[in-house]
Amino acid sequence: MNIFEELVSVLIEKQKTIASAESCTGGLFAAHIVDVPDASKVLNASVVTYSNDAKKKYARVSQDTLDKFGAVSEQVAGEMAEGIAKETNSNVGVSFSGVAGPTGGTKEKPVGTVCVGIYIDGKLWTHTFHLDPSLSRIEMREQSTKLLAEKLIEFL
Repeated sequence: MNIFEELVSVLIEKQKTIASAESCTGGLFAAHIVDVPDASKVLNASVVTYSNDAKKKYARVSQDTLDKFGAVSEQVAGEMAEGIAKETNSNVGVSFSGVAGPTGGTKEKPVGTVCVGIYIDGKLWTHTFHLDPSLSRIEMREQSTKLLAEKLIEFL
């Protein structure tokens, strides 16, 4: 059983629904969920919130938070996870915002910086992963989604 099959199984067992707001992962987390039979029992929605406007419109991120912390921040990831859960009436919201490279990194937020959020029934957890900057964009996306899935299973 792969990590996403395990996640869907746990969500079904716990009778939880999930939604994702994804920036740097471009919908890959939701795609991995959809690859699993019975995904329709748990997946409510997924939105690729690549632009700041999309983060505000679909995941309830405030302009103030974006201005103060930047799109790649735990604060924004937290608002995205909570916002998408509330917007879709889901028990669980997850989010990803990061620098997948090979360009776009800064000294403060180098390539491989991925901020994630998990919101479960009113409780929020955020974290920043620092992935190997030599990974390809696809590898960054894959690793980010798997790391979040593992953490989400642990929390559930």
